[in-house]
Amino acid sequence: MLSKLSSEESVTRIETVNLGRAWITPRYRRTDRVITMIREFAKKNMKSNEVKLDQDLNRQIWRRGKTNPPRKVRLKLVKDEDGAVVVSLYDEATKDEQNKKGSEESKSSELSEGPAASE
Repeated sequence: MLSKLSSEESVTRIETVNLGRAWITPRYRRTDRVITMIREFAKKNMKSNEVKLDQDLNRQIWRRGKTNPPRKVRLKLVKDEDGAVVVSLYDEATKDEQNKKGSEESKSSELSEGPAASE
């Protein structure tokens, strides 16, 4: 029964991948090599043969062209029940910004309600 529970739940990991080895390959193949490195990393760490890359991750890697991919990437790896691994960007920065905006909005609403209530 324990094996059933673990297979039904999805496994999520957040990893930082160093992509500096892509600079060993010729300049015109660097981004292709980075994509291959990410796939190999996901296969090795999540122990699955089926790896899918998220569209946002692909755009982030290809944003600076074929010859100048990023040196390292923060990834979120999610393994589904059927064994497929979905690799996407880990957006810690956007989560922090949303938390700050939420706290600023609550402070501004408290300030705006304070003087209105006293009138």
